[in-house]
This record gives sequence, structure tokens and C-alpha cells, in this order.
Amino acid sequence: MPSPGQLDYHADRLVITGDWTLPNYARLKQRVTATLASSQTVDQYPDLTAIEALDTAGASLLADLLGARRLLELTDEASDLPPERRDLLRLVGEAIASPAEEPSRRGSAIIAFLARVGQQVEDYWRQQRLLMGFTGQILATLVTILPTPWRWRMTPLVAHIHQTGLNALPIVALLTFLVGAVVAFLGATVLDDFGATIYTVNLVAFSFLREFGVLLAAILLAGRTASAFTAQLGSMKANEEIDALRTFGLSPIELLVIPRVLAMVISLPILTFVGMISGIIGGSLVCVMVLDISIPQILNILENKVSTIHFLVGLGKAPIFAFVIAVIGCLEGFKASGSAESVGEHTTSAVVQSIFMVILLDSIAAIFFMEMGW
Repeated sequence: MPSPGQLDYHADRLVITGDWTLPNYARLKQRVTATLASSQTVDQYPDLTAIEALDTAGASLLADLLGARRLLELTDEASDLPPERRDLLRLVGEAIASPAEEPSRRGSAIIAFLARVGQQVEDYWRQQRLLMGFTGQILATLVTILPTPWRWRMTPLVAHIHQTGLNALPIVALLTFLVGAVVAFLGATVLDDFGATIYTVNLVAFSFLREFGVLLAAILLAGRTASAFTAQLGSMKANEEIDALRTFGLSPIELLVIPRVLAMVISLPILTFVGMISGIIGGSLVCVMVLDISIPQILNILENKVSTIHFLVGLGKAPIFAFVIAVIGCLEGFKASGSAESVGEHTTSAVVQSIFMVILLDSIAAIFFMEMGW
């Protein structure tokens, strides 16, 4: 018949014997509580070798008696314990151990803020390394399939161009038209103080050819298309469709990512051109209706005062922005796990990262072109 657990002292050393199991839990709990309540100090070097049987309930009582931290130390020091019993004690000690057992030390708010900032910087750097690796994988796949036309997936490419380009034309044209009108109103308000309202046409043309046309189109695609890419790939991963492709020996990069990236690279320059034209038309409409500048004057200024380099600068940034947006959207889709919550989080992350990277790259390009005198 199994013997109940005991707490005995031999030569001032605590010896723990008997069965520390669930059937004896109530009696053992009372004994442990009484021992802790007494003035007798619990020995920090108890003898655990005499324990005949032990389960999770008994191990939790030992953790209450000795402390979870001390129990973890004993599992490392007590080499004469059976391995399975030592593993059980360590598992229970790790589960019960908490910072509350140690005196809590409240750090300063500055240290906590710096720690938070450091963690965010580390996460950002890890994300950028992952993005660079994913970009390299896409470029390597492109180099592999470009010389082999029979591997080009034209049907998905055309479908994604329709989705990312043609379907986005109305919203891009409307938004840039309205922003062009706003820029013209603001420019006219400021330039009127100097009697130079005629230069409103130059202001609208320069701003949309160099910056606003490509920037507004890229931000719209970052919110509209990058999120769609992430949601689509995240749902496919949740349904294990991507794993199924790998099982059949097919490359998800080649089948799912490359058509989306190429579609974005083709669509964004077209949308940028439409945005430039719509913005200039919106600004010109304000000039005609409010500033009494005739259409021939506007066309003359655009022909003689606005250089082609401004158009090329704006259009040249579009493929780079498109590539970055598509890569981020696809990467976040692959990072999503099987839950709907994860898909939603990564969709939000894709939009935020895409807009941030577009504005960052646009700032770098603006400084570069300014230094080059373009």
C-alpha cells in the first residue's frame, strides 16, 4: 500500500518521503501550509531521493514549499534524482515561477522608453533583412524564367493588370483631379500677393509631373492593391493552398508572386501618367474659371516653360515604387498564419509599410534629383 508523503527532519536536514501524488493532495497541502506558517525555517537543501511517487500535484506542492526558483535550482543540482522525476520538477517549476517571487524593481520611464525604441528598431531591421532576402528571391526567379517564354504566366498577368491598373483608373483620376484643383487654389492665393497668378500653371505642372502624380497613385495602390495581395496570399496560406503547391513541386514565387509584381510594375506607370494629366487638368480648370487664364496661355506655358525632364523624373520613379509595394504586399501575405486575425494584422502592416517605403524612397529621390540638377 503506498505510504503518504511525509516531511521529516534528520540532523537538521529536511527529508521528503512517501507518495506526493493527487490522492494525498489534501493532507499534503495542510502539512505544507502548517510548515510554512510555523517558525521553523524550510531547509533549502532538502533530500528528495526518498520520494516514492510523484505527479504534477505533488510537484506543485513542493514548489509551494521550497519556492519555484529553488525547485528549479534543485533539479539542476540533484543529479541522483531519476531523469523523469527531474524533468517533471523542472517543468512544474518553470510553469509556476513568476517575477512576483523576486522583489520587483521599477525601472525609470526613460529606460523603459529606450528599451521600447530599441525593440522597435530591432524589429524594423529584422523586417528589412527579410524584405531584402525576399526581393533577392524574386529577382533570381525572374532571371530564371525570363529566358524561357513557355514558363510565362500571361493569363494571371493580364488578370492582375486588369485588377491593379484598369480598375484603379477612375479613383486615381478623380483624386488627382481634385488635388490638382486644390493645389491651384492654394498657389493662386499665395501668388496673388505678388501679382504672379500666371505662375499657378507652372506650380501645378511641376508638382504633378515630378511628385504628386506618381506619389498619389503609389499611395492609392499601396492601400488598395498591397492589401489585396496580402489578403489573397494570406487566405491561400490559411487554406494550405501554398503548401499544396510546394507538395506538387511548384514554386509559389513563380506562380503567385511574379505575376503580381510584373502587373504592378506595368500598371503604376500608366496610372501615374493618368494622374499627371488629371491633376494638370484639374489645376487648369481652376486657372480658367477663377484666374481668367485662357486655355491657349496654359498650353503655351506647358509647351515652353515646363521641361520634359520633370515628366521623366516622375515617370521614372513609378516602376520602383510599384516593385516595392508589390513585394511588401506579397511578403506580408506569406508571413500570415492560419488565423483570420493574423491575416488582418499583416494586411494592415502591408499598407503601412508600403506607404512608408514609398514616401521614404520619394524623399531620397527628391534629394538625389535636386543634387543632380534634374
